[in-house]
Amino acid sequence: MDKAAAQADRRNSYAVNLALCSNAGLAALKTVFGILGHSSALLADGINSTSDVAYGIIIKIFMRQARRPADDEHPYGHRQLESIAALIVGAFVLTTAVAIFWDAANKVYDLIAGETESVRASAGALAAALFTVGLKIWLSWKTRRIARQTGNPAVHALASDHRNDIFSASAAGLGIWLALSGYPWFDPLAGALVALVILRTGLEILRESSGDLMDTVPTPELRKKVDAAAAETPEILAIEDMKAHRFGPYVVLNLTIAVDGAMTVAEGDAVSARLERALHRDIDLLGRVHIHYHPPSPAREPE
Repeated sequence: MDKAAAQADRRNSYAVNLALCSNAGLAALKTVFGILGHSSALLADGINSTSDVAYGIIIKIFMRQARRPADDEHPYGHRQLESIAALIVGAFVLTTAVAIFWDAANKVYDLIAGETESVRASAGALAAALFTVGLKIWLSWKTRRIARQTGNPAVHALASDHRNDIFSASAAGLGIWLALSGYPWFDPLAGALVALVILRTGLEILRESSGDLMDTVPTPELRKKVDAAAAETPEILAIEDMKAHRFGPYVVLNLTIAVDGAMTVAEGDAVSARLERALHRDIDLLGRVHIHYHPPSPAREPE
């Protein structure tokens, strides 16, 4: 493993450990104040943080396995485990959202129908919700910054979940404040709104992580970088085919280029080597490049 990859792995581990510690503390804080403070919204947010701890542990395990070197069965390494970890995060988030929404909807119905007596939430529950908002704003900024630096999909999923927690804690705080103001049914209603925000984030995480596993590349930006690198080598007449596969944060490129048919094998190899060096220089987190060269296809030959 090179120095840059090792540094990226350390940053990713820091982001995961930071999320685990903060979510464990918030889960305990919000669950206790949610129960003692009679706040359904804060209790729902506490359940959300508890699930964050569970899948944070799973991410940590998967990321450790993803650092294993390539072997005979996995010649490109194990980095796709990071995308699988993000997929698991999305599944956990969706499950949590459905459970919270169902519970909150039942409580709103029972209050409106008069089947249960309303109990006003406490000021301590409001303080816990506001503290969560402040902490999650910082965690979201910090984790998203690391995700941009390392390109790790699992850390990006964590950053999205932190952002999700900002909205959910804000909704819980608003519901608690309205409950303190004499509108008790707003507290479980806020819990339902929390669930909808969580659901949206879960769908986003699933879309992005499944896209990585389904090879939804090359992107237009990647294509432009490849074209620009090829333009530096006049011997390359055209890029006839381009495929890319994502392995965790890394990209593997497969290119077919057209060169003069009169070139020797050694000359064609030299052209491919120059293009490969240019691509590694211009494209961050580029793992491998496989280049096939041949004379232009009949459709591309000059008239």
